[in-house]
Order: sequence, then structure tokens, then C-alpha cells
Amino acid sequence: SFTITHPPSEQYGTQASFGLTDQINTSCWSAAITSPPGNMVSLSICSPPDAPIGRWRLTLGQGGSVDFVLLYNPWCTGDAVYMDSEEKLREYILAQDGIIYRGGWKYPIPTPWNYGQFEDGILNACLRILDMNPKCLRNPGKDASGRRNPIYVSRVLSAMVNCNDDKGVLLGRWTDDYDGGVSPLSWKGSVEILRNWDTNACQPVRFGQCWVFAAVACSVSRALGIPCRLVTNYNSAHDTNSNLVIERYVDENGQLVQKSRDMIWNYHCWVENWMTRPDLKPGFDGWQVMDPTPQEKSEGVYCCGPIPLKAIKEGELTDKYDAPFVFAEVNADVHTFMKRKDGSTKKIISSVHVGLKISTKSVGSDRREDITHLYKYPEGSDEEREAFTKANHQNKLLQQQDNAGLLIVIKVSTEMRKGCDFDVFAVITNNTPNEKKCRLVFGSRAVSYNGILGENCGFKDLLNVQLAPGEEKRVALRMNYSKYAENLTEDNLIRLAALLLDYGTQEAYLAVRNVVLVNPEIKVRILGEPKENRKLAAEITLQNPLPVPLQNCCFTVEGSNLTGGQVDAKVKIYFTPTHSGLRKLVVDFDSNKLCHVKGYRNVIIGK
Repeated sequence: SFTITHPPSEQYGTQASFGLTDQINTSCWSAAITSPPGNMVSLSICSPPDAPIGRWRLTLGQGGSVDFVLLYNPWCTGDAVYMDSEEKLREYILAQDGIIYRGGWKYPIPTPWNYGQFEDGILNACLRILDMNPKCLRNPGKDASGRRNPIYVSRVLSAMVNCNDDKGVLLGRWTDDYDGGVSPLSWKGSVEILRNWDTNACQPVRFGQCWVFAAVACSVSRALGIPCRLVTNYNSAHDTNSNLVIERYVDENGQLVQKSRDMIWNYHCWVENWMTRPDLKPGFDGWQVMDPTPQEKSEGVYCCGPIPLKAIKEGELTDKYDAPFVFAEVNADVHTFMKRKDGSTKKIISSVHVGLKISTKSVGSDRREDITHLYKYPEGSDEEREAFTKANHQNKLLQQQDNAGLLIVIKVSTEMRKGCDFDVFAVITNNTPNEKKCRLVFGSRAVSYNGILGENCGFKDLLNVQLAPGEEKRVALRMNYSKYAENLTEDNLIRLAALLLDYGTQEAYLAVRNVVLVNPEIKVRILGEPKENRKLAAEITLQNPLPVPLQNCCFTVEGSNLTGGQVDAKVKIYFTPTHSGLRKLVVDFDSNKLCHVKGYRNVIIGK
């Protein structure tokens, strides 16, 4: 007979006894002899599809015991994470590297990431994350039983990837002070983060921001057998009071003033895990949003999800978990008010939208896939209005923009790039039959990706802008490198705001645009034919785009089964691939004036 335990508890269904049978029964724990008669006996052991994942011990009658790890099996039709596409499984389970989209919705920037879920020690670290979660520490048997359910495990991971309530993996930091740790932009993959946490007595790794939290969650999910992909939502709303409205206040120069905790992040990253949802009504299986970045508490803990994408799209905000918060991230209204010097406020006309260009890496390629349609119906469609009605989103349904016939937008020049002087333009159009006299305030400030404003990068105040009926006028604002260079954050973002005041009607119009100053390209050239277990060289090139010399330059390189860990290098590196197949060589460049420039090269390793 056999006894299997995890840890042993008949009450929670983590202990089973069974004997040999003629053939395997795939619906329960079973064992059968698979070898021909002889001196050696081979056994085949089968677990039920809903067995809890984790460490198990198999005891063979009065003999010895065998320890093994059981994971979710997305190739098994009876498993809650079953996915019926071999191509998708190669991407969402087996791929050890990927692309994270950062930048802005006008210019998404692909950033390489090494998930490394099959690297040495990573599975042990992932299992330790489950063991260190507060629910396991309070009641190990009940927690072990809960691990049969990917809904439960995803919720545990959402809480444990951040350390706000527990011995989680990462500490978040959204300021420029990274004393005691490193900038989130310095990470190139999850392997070093998970190993650091595991080998340092579960002390949080410093520091992470949304894409780092999401990437680590993706690594852990894939390591445990849950199909997972990382998603970027541009112009992502952070609704703190659950009214599905983001209220923003600007001063009389059009610059944001922080009067509300509601924010619009330039982008925000989370993950989607694939699973069935038997706890919900039919039709809500598939991709589920799970967000490990600590933003708001859910059931008293900093976690978010899982919630089906379909629930977000259909406005089913009573479904578990955290549907209103995720719905607002992609669908919230934005109301903008001008706060005058006398303390009064006035609502102004602005065309800021959230939930733009929701992006993930395509299956089998490095192209960007736009999945906005999975989260929301097209703006203004009947289906959208029905979803908002269901979500009780009356603000969005009833909003009527009172456009008095003036239009203002911000455009940028094609030569805009980091290190250069360039122009940005406020383009004003008078669509009325009357001449208009206006004041234009056009300013720029450095901004971090989560919406925190920095220093001024350029400003213009024109008191007498006149427009004839039907006239379009372009007003340029010069962005000088000498002015913006020292004010840029690591995100390379500048927020442009143009406020137009109509003297005749006293209406105010606001246009806002975040621009990304793109870093130069790192070029990686492979020297020779890549072969498994054979030394290989790569040449790395970067051209300095700045008008000043770069000092203290350093390249760092990482890649699953390529570098054998992190390698610091200068210009040319050597490495020995340990496995064949498609791999990414991820490169990071740092210097005194140009930091965290990312690049990568796909390498096909032959046998």
C-alpha cells in the first residue's frame, strides 16, 4: 500500500492511502506496475487533477519514502488551468523570457525581461513563497488544501510578491531615494530577485515598481504551472474612493496640484493568469487579472484579483475579486477642475481618457499585441453603454462635454529625442463663427510614470492669442537639453500641459500629453555560431546621443541558460549556453548621465 501526504491531514484532504491496481485511474491517487517481470519494478503514480500543488511525500508500505513536487498541469484536460493550445503553452508556461511594455501610449517601449522560472533554485523559492504566506503560517493544513485551487494560489501570490502585510518578496519605492537597495530600473529579470529573497531569510528585496512586481508574479505563476502573461495598461486610473471617477485639479497655469489621492499613471503593469472560475456563473473562465503591486487593500490585505477579463468588460462589478478597482483602471471618468488663487474651483474642458492601448507580448514573437478589446467595448458603442449601465457608471453615461467650439491639442516634432533641443506645439483651432481672444499657458514638467510631477522643463504664457473664425494656430515651446537634462526622472518622461482661457466665455480648455524621450538603441552582434555548451562571444555597441561625455560606463548582461548568472562586461562578452533553443540576451547600460538603457538580442542555440 501507499500513503501520500502534503502535510498529513485527512481533514483537509492532504493524505491518501491506496494500493496497486491493474491500470492507472486518472481521477484519483492510483499506482500501477509498468515494468515487465524481473528484478526491477517500475511504478507509475497518478494524482487527481485537483490535487493540491506543493511538496508531497510518498511512503511505500513499510519501506522507504520518496519526496516530490506536484505542480499544476495545463496540458491535463481535467486541470483547472488547462489550456488547449500548444503554441500558447510554449509562450505562457515554457518561455523563460519576454517583453514588458513601458514608455507611453503614443510610443510603447519594449523592455526585455528574463523570467527564468526554470533556473536553479527558482522553484524552491516559489514554493517557499507559498509556505511563508500568513494563511499557511496560521493553518498549514487548510492552506495546503487550498493550493488545489489556482484562484486561491493567485490571490496568495498577489499578496506575497509585495511585502506590505507579510514576509513578501519585494518592497516598493516610488521616489528617487533608493538607499539600501537598487533602482527598480536596474533589474533585468526575476532570477536575482527571487534568489536574493530566498537566501536572505525572506527579507524583502529593495526595490520594486509595478512592472517588477508583475514580472516576478509572472515568473512564479509559470513556475507553479499556471499560464501567465504580463499586461501593460496605458493611462491607468488609480481610483481610491471607488466612485469610478478620477478628479484632477490644476492651477491657473494648467499645472497639476495634488488635492486628491486619485491618480492617472502613465502606465501600470499587472498579470493575467489562466484558469476556470467554478465559483462564478458560466462564461467567466479564461484570463483573470491579478495585480501584485500594493495599491489598495482587499479584504484587509494589499492584493488584487483574480477577476475575469469578461467581468471587467461586461461591468459585472459584484464578481470576485476587486472588480470595481480594475474596472476603474481601464474605464474611469476623468473630471478636471481649475483651482483659482481665491480658492474657488471651476470645471474645465479636457479630453483625458484612461485604459489606452492595453498591451502584451504576442505569442511566439516579440511583437506587441493590443488586447484593449478584451477589457472594454469600443467608445460610444451600444455594448459599452450597456456595460456602464450594469456597472452603475452613471457619471460616464450622463457626461456631456460642453465644447464651445475651441479645440486645443499638443503635438511634438519628429526630431524629438533625448540629448537634443526640440520643439513641442500647442495647436489651437477656432471652430466658431466668431473671432476669439484667449490666453494660452503652455508648460512642461518632468514626471514619473506613476504621475508624480517633478521640476519645470520649459514655460510660456501668452496673454493675447487671437484666432479668426476657422483659424488654426501653432504655438511652439522650445525644450532645451540644458534645461530638462537635470530634471528628468529615470522614466524619461515630460508632462506637457496647455491651458487655453477664452476671455469671451470664461471657459477653460486643457490639453495634456506625456512624451517619452527614448534612450539610444543597444546593438548586440553574435560572433560565431551559437552551440550548446560551447563558448560564444557577443559584441555590444551603444552610441552616446548626449552632447556631454559619458563616464563610469558599464554593461550588465543576463539570459536564461546563457550567462550562468549575471555578468558585468565591457563592450565584448563571452558566455557558454547550457541549453539549446531560442533565448534572449538582455543587456543593461549604466553611466553617469545615461542610466538603465535596455537592449536585447534573440539567440537561437543549436545542439
